[in-house]
Amino acid sequence: MAYIGFARTNFGPYETYERILEELGKRGFDITFSKHHWMGDAPFGLIIADSDKGKIAVRWSLGKEFELKLEEVSDEDWDEFIEDTLEYLSGD
Repeated sequence: MAYIGFARTNFGPYETYERILEELGKRGFDITFSKHHWMGDAPFGLIIADSDKGKIAVRWSLGKEFELKLEEVSDEDWDEFIEDTLEYLSGD
């Protein structure tokens, strides 16, 4: 299974990363590996993680409070989500 997520956060990149991983743990995901991509002072980023339930990608952006929405998707949709987000982050 693959999951994509969308998060809003009122925290900086480092705390957002920690909060998202913590929230995934609360939702029953055992994270085995994770990495975080963001661009300098841009107000958004991407977290990619492997878990016991499958791969996860969460795109985050600044908001008024912390929230996280997850949905199950196909591997093809997950790959496209990652590709599109990384392209956007790199400015291409």
